Amino acid sequence: MLDAVIIAIGSELLTPSKTDTNSLYLTDQLNTLGVEVRKKVIVGDDRGMLSAEIREALEQVAIVILTGGLGPTEDDVTRDAVAAALERPLIWRQDICDGIEERFRTRGRAMAEINKRQAYIIEGATVLANPTGTAPGLWIESGHNLIVLLPGPPSEMKPTFEREVLPRLQARVPEVVIRTRFYRVTGMTESDLDTLISPAYKDYTNPATTVLASAGDIQVHLRARCETADEAERLLAAVGDPIEKLLGDRIYSNNGDALEDVIGRLLRPRQETVAVAESLTGGQLGQRLTSVAGASDYFLGGLLTYSDRVKTALLGVDPEVLKRYTAVSAEVAEQMAIGARDRTGATYGISTTGEAGPVSATGAPVGTIYLGYATPAATGAIRLVMPGDRNRVRGFTVNAALDLLRRHILRLE
Repeated sequence: MLDAVIIAIGSELLTPSKTDTNSLYLTDQLNTLGVEVRKKVIVGDDRGMLSAEIREALEQVAIVILTGGLGPTEDDVTRDAVAAALERPLIWRQDICDGIEERFRTRGRAMAEINKRQAYIIEGATVLANPTGTAPGLWIESGHNLIVLLPGPPSEMKPTFEREVLPRLQARVPEVVIRTRFYRVTGMTESDLDTLISPAYKDYTNPATTVLASAGDIQVHLRARCETADEAERLLAAVGDPIEKLLGDRIYSNNGDALEDVIGRLLRPRQETVAVAESLTGGQLGQRLTSVAGASDYFLGGLLTYSDRVKTALLGVDPEVLKRYTAVSAEVAEQMAIGARDRTGATYGISTTGEAGPVSATGAPVGTIYLGYATPAATGAIRLVMPGDRNRVRGFTVNAALDLLRRHILRLE
């Protein structure tokens, strides 16, 4: 099994406004081949730093892929840096220069003198045709190492990789069967989840286990790489089956689907519907539910009631209850959910209210959350607490509200 390092080159990628998307694409392509990406690095337009990074990568992995820095200007340093790292000279190729000039000519333009820099290649390199740009890629074999240089613009990098690099890698990389399991979990913290499931996976390096967490949503990825599918499935079962038992109904998806997709699949065949009443989440709960195509089959609507007066006018919340308990209370959350259900005729009403911060308007601690529910079987509310900033509290609340709905649909405790 082979490992890789991806190096993205360009000082612009170190600014707040630019994101390296090439490495995401390349990681997916390499993983599909059975190549594990061990590290991703962004390096500015600095020949010395880039050469040092390349040398280090070549000592660590078999495959090093670089994107960017192949243009014609002085700050395009990738060819020079790789040549220095490999201690190889740059060689002039007239045929490449002629091809670049012809590309400009077909566009009705004259080639600038600086574009001739793109006709220099590293000694011993195989040229990779760039079907959409002027910067050719390079494929270089050095001992047990492979170095691939790709243009930086995604519109050039992707077709160059797919046409020129992928077939070569498929011939070079040993066949590996990759099988995965993908669980999504809510209702617990990342530390609690890892404490619970780590005994099931800690002794295994294959399959590899990755835990990814965001507010109210945790993903557990299992990835097995083997010579046969049967062996991969056996390893996944050895780790995955115990994890499934430990997590139980906290797992809401085993194929990567989001909570809103799961809820849609639960409501539609039951011919049941939902409506929401939101204060704390400011419409985010309704947005998540309606992000699913065909949500009008089961989502009847939402009421965004941010003030006490509107809670009373639109949802029928008792003003005396508001005065006595404040808007951030179980009593108000329950009445909001009942109002959403009664006014829309939905099967389920779900509500959100709380204090997202940074300061409290009601005296309740920032991070206090109440979720109300009104179902054919019961009404009520639950209290949760989520530390963090305003966006984190609101994001957690939306996930918790969706999971509350899921659990009521499934009649879970």
